[in-house]
Amino acid sequence: MSFITDWLPQYTLFTEDSHVFLLAAIAAICIGLSKAGLSGTSTLNVVLMAQAFGAKPSVGLVLPLLIVADIMGYFLNRKGGSWKGILPMVPPAITGVIIGWFLLGHIDNSAARIVIGWLIIGLLGFHMLLNARRQDFIALTQHKGFAWSMGLCAGLVTMLANAAGPVMTVYLLSQRMEKKDHLGVFSRFFLFINLFKVPFSADLGIIHAKSLATNLVMLPFVVIGILLGWQILKRIPQKPFEWTLFVLTFFAAIWLIVG
Repeated sequence: MSFITDWLPQYTLFTEDSHVFLLAAIAAICIGLSKAGLSGTSTLNVVLMAQAFGAKPSVGLVLPLLIVADIMGYFLNRKGGSWKGILPMVPPAITGVIIGWFLLGHIDNSAARIVIGWLIIGLLGFHMLLNARRQDFIALTQHKGFAWSMGLCAGLVTMLANAAGPVMTVYLLSQRMEKKDHLGVFSRFFLFINLFKVPFSADLGIIHAKSLATNLVMLPFVVIGILLGWQILKRIPQKPFEWTLFVLTFFAAIWLIVG
C-alpha cells in the first residue's frame, strides 16, 4: 500500500486513506460495467465518487473517464444510428449544460452532495416509473415539447451529476429504434455532450492536472469493468443484477445526503 500512501497523494487527488482508493476503483469499474451494457451501474458510480472525492470535484473527475468509455462505446456501436439522430436533443441539452454550469458555480461542496443525492434518488424513481408505465410515457412523446424538455433535463443532469442515461433512454424509446440504432445514437449523444462539458468543468476548476493524473490511475479499472460487464451479461441474468445495484445505489444516495 506504499504506492497509495507515498506517491498518489503527491501527484493525484487520492489521499493516504486506502478506503478512498477502494471506493474510486469500484466506481471506475461501475463506469466500465455501464458502458458494457449494465446500465444500472451508471448511477452507483456517481455516489461512490462523490463519497471518495467530494461532490463537486467528483463531477469533473468522472468526466474524462466517461469520455474515454464513450469513445470506446462509439467505436463498438458506430454502425448503428447516425449523428442526425441526436440533433433534436442537442440545442436543449446545451442549454441544460449551461444552466448546470451556473448552478455548480454557485453552490458549495456540501450543497452539491445534497443536490446530487436527491438527483440520483429522483432518477431511480424515474427509472421505476418508466418500467411500470412504459406505454404511458411513450404516449407522452407525441407532445411538441417532449424532445426539448428531455434534452434540457439531460443537459442539466449530466452537468450536475454525470447521470443523464435514464433521461436519454426515455427519449430514445419514443423513437422506437431497433436496438443497434438505439445504442448508436445513445453513444453519439454522450460522446458529444461530454466533450462539450469539458471547458465548463475546466472553468469551474474541477478538471486540472491532478484530476487528470487521477484519471490515469483509474482508467485500468474502467477497462476491467467493461471486460467484466461482458462476462456478466453472458453468465448472469441482467434484471436481478441491476435490481441489486438499484438498491445499493438508493442507500448510497441516502448516505450522500445525510453523510
